[in-house]
Amino acid sequence: MSDRLGELLVKAGKINKDQLKQALSKQREEGGRLGTNLVKMNLLSENELVEFLSKQFNVSAINLSRVEVDESVVKIIPADVARKYTIMPVSKTGAKVTIAMLDPTNVFAMDDIKFMTGYNVEPVIASETAIRVAIEKYYGSTHALELKKVMEDIDDDIGGDDLEVLEEEAEEFDIDALAEESDEAPVVRLVNIILTDAIKRGASDIHIEPYEKKYRCRYRIDGILYEVMHPPLRLREAITSRLKIMAKLDIAEKRLPQDGRIKIKTKIGDKEKELDYRVSVLPTIFGEKIVLRLLDKDKLMLDMTKLGFEVESLAKFDYAIKQPYGMVLVTGPTGSGKTNTLYSALSNVNTPETNIMTAEDPVEFNLTGINQVQMKESIGLNFAAALRSFLRQDPNIVLVGEIRDFETAEVAIKASLTGHLVLSTLHTNDAPSTINRLMNMGIEPFLVATSVQLIVAQRLVRRICSFCKEPVEIPPSALVTAGFKERESRTLKLFKGRGCEQCGDTGYKGRVGLYEVMDIDDEIRELILSGASSLELRDKAIELGMITLRGSGLQKIRDGMTTIEEVVRETVL
Repeated sequence: MSDRLGELLVKAGKINKDQLKQALSKQREEGGRLGTNLVKMNLLSENELVEFLSKQFNVSAINLSRVEVDESVVKIIPADVARKYTIMPVSKTGAKVTIAMLDPTNVFAMDDIKFMTGYNVEPVIASETAIRVAIEKYYGSTHALELKKVMEDIDDDIGGDDLEVLEEEAEEFDIDALAEESDEAPVVRLVNIILTDAIKRGASDIHIEPYEKKYRCRYRIDGILYEVMHPPLRLREAITSRLKIMAKLDIAEKRLPQDGRIKIKTKIGDKEKELDYRVSVLPTIFGEKIVLRLLDKDKLMLDMTKLGFEVESLAKFDYAIKQPYGMVLVTGPTGSGKTNTLYSALSNVNTPETNIMTAEDPVEFNLTGINQVQMKESIGLNFAAALRSFLRQDPNIVLVGEIRDFETAEVAIKASLTGHLVLSTLHTNDAPSTINRLMNMGIEPFLVATSVQLIVAQRLVRRICSFCKEPVEIPPSALVTAGFKERESRTLKLFKGRGCEQCGDTGYKGRVGLYEVMDIDDEIRELILSGASSLELRDKAIELGMITLRGSGLQKIRDGMTTIEEVVRETVL
């Protein structure tokens, strides 16, 4: 239908020949339908496409979001057929079934359905997003179907009350029985689904949490937690034990926090992947809460130009990390992408002539050509001790996972003043307040002024989904409040995600960084030596051209990458 549809759209003046050429080229590269590619490229909206097809083929259009489909109608067409042809049964009358389709000329699909069900087919047109949302709603996601089968198997194999949930007060328990329960086939499969489904959904963390009357599993996707399932409460101990065994933790220890790591190899789609999970087990009043951080090497962005830096900010950062000595600090809250920024910087300067050493807690990713050391506080191997040892290893560049105390800060600063480039992180709200944080730790102002070369503050905001991106109108007054100039607010084009199958109906897919890069030049050094406040340092840095976190966010809005809501949520004026 592609060529014919394209010609019809050009003839009707909906698109021009160049746009058709671009869309056909994209279709050849990425596959998919021509109409879908036109929508993705923002050359046509889904509603315009549906309306056009409806008039062109004299077939009714339908808004599936306003239709409730009866369960008996859903059962007429199997889930795999609905997904194969991207169709949704809507209603039946006598020997006729009404089917919502993308392409009303697809006679193969209609013949197949007629042969399979015995019903005559009456097609109606609906948008691809609406059909996929309806398929998920009425048939359930593949994950949900698989999970349902596992739950049924659990009921069959384990039975309703065969597994006794141990009370928190009970100190005695049978370790062998726990280990045996954790090896039950349905429990193993359930845990495997949780681990692999998180990867498929693009999650960064898995939270498995016990409460008094329920047990829940949540995924953090693009920085936001979503509830995905409620495993039976009676499986609490079996699931916990299974994960502890996989992470090589002590299943008998239930009173103290434990940390471990799970490495598995699995096949996702046609690709074999090695997955790494950092496991944290914490005793709560109703059992042990488990949080797994997914360390996916494929998601590690080592190309600094793709992280989200503005051009001038990236130039400053790139210059600082290529200096022979000094200190470069990356600041921000947990989960703001500091590790990724530092790993990108190290990859950028990782050459055979450079000796790079890192002290990390924990080591998240293994980087070839870089000497990485895991901290072990229990035996006295902390950041300060590791850093002292590094200085006897002839390093050029040293990365300290985090400056947490005076001792680490002092050794790091001395290293930066004796011919080494030191990279590290701190937890501060913005770049200027990092200076005061170091001085509050007990570091003398003259040491801070002479050692620190550059500070980067960063946040992560969600990207607008490219599959359902569409223009949105926002009052100019709201834009001015967010930080835009009044003149610009009247002409600015803004976008949002409508919500589709690709982004789980959130309107967002993936994240991008906001960066505030403060270069410590002579004027800033003078202010540090005179004991200036964070506010004074900030004003001077802005005067010298620093783009603030909010400024970086406003630029991302101009570029159509994110929304005002995201920027306001993560930054202040």
